[in-house]
Amino acid sequence: MSGQPRRHFTAEFKEQAVARLSEPCASQTSVAREFGVRPPPLKGWRLELAAAGSAEAVRRPQAEAAELAELWRENRRLREEVEVMRKGARANAMRSSEPVNAFFAQWAAKH
Repeated sequence: MSGQPRRHFTAEFKEQAVARLSEPCASQTSVAREFGVRPPPLKGWRLELAAAGSAEAVRRPQAEAAELAELWRENRRLREEVEVMRKGARANAMRSSEPVNAFFAQWAAKH
Protein backbone atom coordinates (compact mmCIF):
# COMPACT_ATOMS: atom_id res chain seq x y z
CA MET A 1 0.00 0.00 0.00
CA SER A 2 1.14 3.52 -0.68
CA GLY A 3 0.19 4.88 2.73
CA GLN A 4 -1.87 7.69 1.22
CA PRO A 5 -5.16 8.54 2.92
CA ARG A 6 -8.32 7.36 1.22
CA ARG A 7 -9.94 10.04 -0.89
CA HIS A 8 -13.64 10.80 -0.69
CA PHE A 9 -15.60 12.30 -3.56
CA THR A 10 -18.83 14.27 -3.50
CA ALA A 11 -21.96 12.99 -5.17
CA GLU A 12 -21.76 15.85 -7.67
CA PHE A 13 -18.22 14.86 -8.64
CA LYS A 14 -19.30 11.27 -9.18
CA GLU A 15 -22.30 12.39 -11.25
CA GLN A 16 -20.11 14.55 -13.48
CA ALA A 17 -17.65 11.73 -14.03
CA VAL A 18 -20.41 9.22 -14.86
CA ALA A 19 -22.14 11.74 -17.14
CA ARG A 20 -18.86 12.23 -18.98
CA LEU A 21 -18.72 8.45 -19.56
CA SER A 22 -21.92 8.60 -21.60
CA GLU A 23 -20.46 11.09 -24.07
CA PRO A 24 -19.28 9.77 -27.43
CA CYS A 25 -15.63 8.70 -27.65
CA ALA A 26 -15.25 8.76 -23.85
CA SER A 27 -13.58 5.64 -22.56
CA GLN A 28 -13.50 4.68 -18.92
CA THR A 29 -9.72 5.08 -18.84
CA SER A 30 -9.74 8.53 -20.46
CA VAL A 31 -12.49 9.82 -18.18
CA ALA A 32 -10.73 8.40 -15.12
CA ARG A 33 -7.52 10.13 -16.16
CA GLU A 34 -9.40 13.38 -16.84
CA PHE A 35 -10.97 13.36 -13.36
CA GLY A 36 -7.84 12.15 -11.58
CA VAL A 37 -9.24 8.83 -10.40
CA ARG A 38 -8.57 5.19 -11.24
CA PRO A 39 -10.96 3.30 -13.54
CA PRO A 40 -12.33 0.81 -10.95
CA PRO A 41 -14.03 3.43 -8.73
CA LEU A 42 -15.43 5.10 -11.83
CA LYS A 43 -17.00 1.82 -12.90
CA GLY A 44 -18.42 1.35 -9.40
CA TRP A 45 -19.99 4.81 -9.46
CA ARG A 46 -21.54 4.10 -12.86
CA LEU A 47 -23.02 0.82 -11.63
CA GLU A 48 -24.23 2.41 -8.38
CA LEU A 49 -26.02 5.20 -10.22
CA ALA A 50 -27.51 2.77 -12.72
CA ALA A 51 -28.81 0.54 -9.92
CA ALA A 52 -30.27 3.47 -8.00
CA GLY A 53 -31.94 4.93 -11.06
CA SER A 54 -30.60 8.41 -10.58
CA ALA A 55 -28.23 10.46 -8.52
CA GLU A 56 -31.18 11.92 -6.65
CA ALA A 57 -32.23 8.45 -5.53
CA VAL A 58 -28.78 7.96 -4.03
CA ARG A 59 -28.80 11.33 -2.23
CA ARG A 60 -32.36 11.15 -0.90
CA PRO A 61 -31.73 8.58 1.90
CA GLN A 62 -28.62 10.49 2.98
CA ALA A 63 -30.54 13.77 3.14
CA GLU A 64 -33.41 12.13 5.01
CA ALA A 65 -31.03 10.58 7.54
CA ALA A 66 -29.36 13.94 8.13
CA GLU A 67 -32.72 15.65 8.57
CA LEU A 68 -33.90 12.95 10.97
CA ALA A 69 -30.74 13.30 13.06
CA GLU A 70 -31.25 17.07 13.22
CA LEU A 71 -34.87 16.60 14.31
CA TRP A 72 -33.81 14.17 17.06
CA ARG A 73 -31.25 16.71 18.34
CA GLU A 74 -33.83 19.50 18.32
CA ASN A 75 -36.39 17.29 20.07
CA ARG A 76 -33.88 16.41 22.80
CA ARG A 77 -32.98 20.10 23.26
CA LEU A 78 -36.64 21.11 23.51
CA ARG A 79 -37.36 18.36 26.05
CA GLU A 80 -34.47 19.61 28.17
CA GLU A 81 -35.81 23.16 27.96
CA VAL A 82 -39.27 22.03 29.06
CA GLU A 83 -37.77 20.15 31.98
CA VAL A 84 -35.82 23.24 33.06
CA MET A 85 -38.99 25.32 32.85
CA ARG A 86 -40.92 22.79 34.96
CA LYS A 87 -38.20 22.68 37.61
CA GLY A 88 -38.06 26.47 37.69
CA ALA A 89 -41.81 26.75 38.08
CA ARG A 90 -41.79 24.22 40.92
CA ALA A 91 -38.89 25.96 42.65
CA ASN A 92 -40.61 29.34 42.44
CA ALA A 93 -43.88 27.92 43.74
CA MET A 94 -42.12 26.35 46.70
CA ARG A 95 -40.23 29.56 47.63
CA SER A 96 -43.27 31.60 48.42
CA SER A 97 -46.98 31.41 48.68
CA GLU A 98 -47.24 34.26 46.18
CA PRO A 99 -48.20 33.42 42.61
CA VAL A 100 -45.39 32.29 40.36
CA ASN A 101 -44.00 35.09 38.24
CA ALA A 102 -45.97 35.96 35.12
CA PHE A 103 -43.64 34.19 32.73
CA PHE A 104 -43.90 30.81 34.47
CA ALA A 105 -47.61 31.22 35.04
CA GLN A 106 -48.19 31.93 31.37
CA TRP A 107 -45.99 29.00 30.36
CA ALA A 108 -47.71 26.62 32.78
CA ALA A 109 -51.12 27.61 31.41
CA LYS A 110 -50.06 26.57 27.94
CA HIS A 111 -48.60 23.22 29.04
